[in-house]
This record gives sequence, structure tokens and C-alpha cells, in this order.
Amino acid sequence: MENIKIDKIKTVYFLGVGGIGMSALAHYFLQSGVNVFGYDLHPTAITDELSQHGAKLHFEEKVQAIPAQVDFVIHTPAVPIEHAEYQCFIKNKIPIYKRADVLGWLSQQFLNIAVAGTHGKTTITAMIAYLLHEEKRIMAFIGGIAKNFDTNFLTDANPEWVIEEADEYDKSFLKLFPDSAVISSIEPDHLDIYGNRENLETAFNLFANQIRNNGALIISEKASPKITYPFKFTYGFDPSSDYKISNIQFFPTYSTFVICYKKICFFNVKLSITGLHNVLNATAAFAVAHQLDIPAETAINKLSTFTGVKRRFDYQIVRDDFIFLDDYAHHPEELRALFTSLKQIYPDKPLTVVFQPHLYSRTRDFFEQFAEVLAIPDKIILLDIYFAREKPIEGVTSDALLALIRNKNKIVLSKEMLIPYLLQNKPVLLVTAGAGDISQSVPLIKQAFENPSN
Repeated sequence: MENIKIDKIKTVYFLGVGGIGMSALAHYFLQSGVNVFGYDLHPTAITDELSQHGAKLHFEEKVQAIPAQVDFVIHTPAVPIEHAEYQCFIKNKIPIYKRADVLGWLSQQFLNIAVAGTHGKTTITAMIAYLLHEEKRIMAFIGGIAKNFDTNFLTDANPEWVIEEADEYDKSFLKLFPDSAVISSIEPDHLDIYGNRENLETAFNLFANQIRNNGALIISEKASPKITYPFKFTYGFDPSSDYKISNIQFFPTYSTFVICYKKICFFNVKLSITGLHNVLNATAAFAVAHQLDIPAETAINKLSTFTGVKRRFDYQIVRDDFIFLDDYAHHPEELRALFTSLKQIYPDKPLTVVFQPHLYSRTRDFFEQFAEVLAIPDKIILLDIYFAREKPIEGVTSDALLALIRNKNKIVLSKEMLIPYLLQNKPVLLVTAGAGDISQSVPLIKQAFENPSN
């Protein structure tokens, strides 16, 4: 795409426009005056907003809906290549690019900060965007809806910096050549792509060494030994970390802690969301801002008003008798972080978790790890596996996973059975978790518990 000029683009077509990453790119092109057309399987709040901003979208496999002139297509793997519209573009020799190709092309036109890691990317990206907003001219592509901005795409006039998530799936992050970067964690995931942990770590090393001009790499202390890039700053709890965290206190809706950089300590840092993982995320974002010469006091003040990302430790109902929150956690270590934080904050409240496994391959690759971490809640409810882009794998089912979980309070339910079951069993602390369409059940659960008689 290196020869494409944005001012020459007339029409872009999105296959799978409703995805959170795809929709952010669609917003970019809309705001650049480009005609945006696209397909997705179902209308959602995300596609509704795109339509309101001028995108022409449809929700059925319909070649006739494709406009006569298309400069290029942006495709997500969630739409199979057998799709009739995909095949139409192939037949007519219309260029088809992955989202990572377009994001890589776009980011090269600016200074850019890439946020990588198997966990925490979205929250850190949103935090960096919030800390840099009004301090520098930015454009941000966020993998979730940042509550402070109520969007997943943000741009100033004439942006100087682009902030983007660097997704390790399909080695997409190797399309990026950032001026500064974050690596929050390197845990085995997407083994259908990488095969093993070593290949995954090799890819992260390649990504780190694509940082331009000796730019800063902000990296968690646990991930740091796996990365050879020399210009790195670590963060974490160890005294040897460059950005050392201490004196953490957790409260239901906020956390307080201290960050020390070398011999300078910043006391009374208040983060307006809670959880140990979010303290780590905030420290990574603070380190990025600090390395870009944002005054520490400014960054700390902004952390106190950062309101989070939808579907990340996202409170839905808070009452004395009932607490309900939703989270995107879909990897065993993300679930562990979520459950650990909730047990720290609410030690006396029994925890009920509704979890929808995401992808057959991930469930297969981490059967034992999922079983171990899903034994932590007091009650676990499994929904059927969300298949996304995959076909079923024999023997990989929620029933098979349930059998491995050492928790006497466990059950597999259909989505249709879920709300009646919850209303009958009256959980005290309820969490929905997963990266699939469980998100569609969240407002229905919220409505059912806010209006139990209806």
C-alpha cells in the first residue's frame, strides 16, 4: 500500500465492518472524506454509529450491494474467503488488504506508539490516548470503546502522533514500525498461528526491534527477559524495575499507589478504576507519557479521571444486594487477573461467573489452564463456545471443559436459559466474561435485574 495517497482514495469497502478494530479504521476514512461501504453479519450499536456518520452498510451476503467503483477492500478473517462478496472482489481484481496492512500503512505517515501484549492492550491504548490528549496532537485507534471519549477512534486536527494497538494475532503487529512501543505481557496465545511459545516470543522480539530511531520500549518486568531490544524501560513491582509500583490499595471503584522512577517517587497516584492489572496498565501508560516529556503531575491528574473502557472491568449494576460487571477476559491469565481482583475487592461476596469460551482452537490449546482458573469462582456457568472464524473441533466443547473444572457449582447453559437461571438463583456478585457475542446478553441481564418483575 506504500504508493496509495489518502487524498486519491474515493471509496473503501469493509468486509466485516462491525469489528472493533475495523470500525475504527472505517471512522478514520469517513472523517477523511472517503466513501465507506461495508458488510457485516448483524447490525450493532457500532454499525449504527457508522451509518449515522455516512457509511453505507448492509447485513446480508449481497454482491448487488457492492458499489460500482471500489479503490480497495479491507477484510477481517471473521469473514470467510468463501463469502460471495470476497469472491466477487477476487474475480474483479479489486485489491484486498488485511486491517493490519492498512493500519501499518497509515501509521507510517506519523510518529506512532504501538501497544502490544497478550493482555491489556486496549486499556493501555485508551489510557495513553487520554494522557496525551490535549498535550499533543494525536490520532488513536482503540480496540474498545474508551469511556472518556465514547468512541474507539479519536483524532485531532493535523495529528502528530498515532496511538494504535499492535495485535499479535496472525503476526499483524509485524506490519508496524513504531517510534515508541509497549509490551504488557507475553503469554502463550494464538497457538493456531504460532505453534508454540518460542515462536510467539520470537515474533514479539521482531516487533520490539522494529522500533525506529532507538525509541523507548515500555515493557513489563515479566516480559522483559524475553526481549533483546536495548532501549527498554521496565515497569512492575520488583525493586529493579525502572518504573516501580508500591503501596497499592484497592477500593471497589478506584485504586491508589506509588510510582517511583529511579530515585523520584510520585505519591498518591489515584486511578479511577480498580484491579491489580489496571494498576500495571496505568503504570505502563504513565511511563509512555513520562518518556514523551508529559509532566508527571499532568499524567497523574489525568489517571484520576480516566473512566475505563467498555467491557473491561465494566460495572453494570452496583447495589448493596447485587453487583454485576462485564469483562472481555477470554484467556486463562486474563480470567485469573479478573477473579483475583474481584476476590481482593469483595472478599465476603460469593462470585458467580458466566463465561463464554472464545474459539475452539484457544479452548483446545488451554483446556487444562481454563479448567484450573475456572475453579476459582464460587459458581461457574459456561455458555457454548463462540466459534468466530473457526469450524468446530471434535471433542472441544463447553461440556468437555466443564467436566475438567474442579468446582462443584458448575453448569453449562444456553443463552436462552441464562437469564431465567440467574433470576432464580439470585447471585450476589455476578461477572460476565468472554470475547464473543456474550456482550449481547449484558444489556438483557442488566435489564432483567433492574426490572425483575417485568
